Amino acid sequence: MSRPSVLVRVADRIESAIDDIGRAVSWLAPLVVLLVFGLVVARYLFAASSVALGELVLWLHAAGFLVGAAFALKRDAHVRVDVLRPQLGARGRAWVELVGSLVFLLPFALFVVWVSLPYVAASWRIDEGSREPGGLANVWLLKALIPLAGALLALQGVAAAMRAIAILRGAPPSSAPEGPHAP
Repeated sequence: MSRPSVLVRVADRIESAIDDIGRAVSWLAPLVVLLVFGLVVARYLFAASSVALGELVLWLHAAGFLVGAAFALKRDAHVRVDVLRPQLGARGRAWVELVGSLVFLLPFALFVVWVSLPYVAASWRIDEGSREPGGLANVWLLKALIPLAGALLALQGVAAAMRAIAILRGAPPSSAPEGPHAP
């Protein structure tokens, strides 16, 4: 078997990091379920509630979605509206992936980073906390996940574009992302 191209090796490294981050963040989902269960039990059996724990559920849920978005994209678990792509061959799908990554995904992801940085900086500057009494402090930590999500999506978009270019240069389609829509 021939050695993978530089593009494929770099894409592999990016996607390995995205996989590690995604697997780590995936543990937030069962934690959210347990917290919600605990909050419901406390509320209905003991008439007790906690603003901080309620906000923690929202924070963990948001973190899972924001940080996990690139992982979902890598796994091809995102929503696609493909009309022609399934009928295309490997090269055609590579073109769709390349154009989609460069024209739509990367500009969107970089825009998210660009517009969210001042928002996060303002929150950081005032050491923003919850508006609710008894809520969580350091809201800027949660808001910092917005540009991180954009950066991770951009990295995954770069990896997808690199894989598409490698396929267009003759690499086997098996080096493409896994999932139901893989070439």
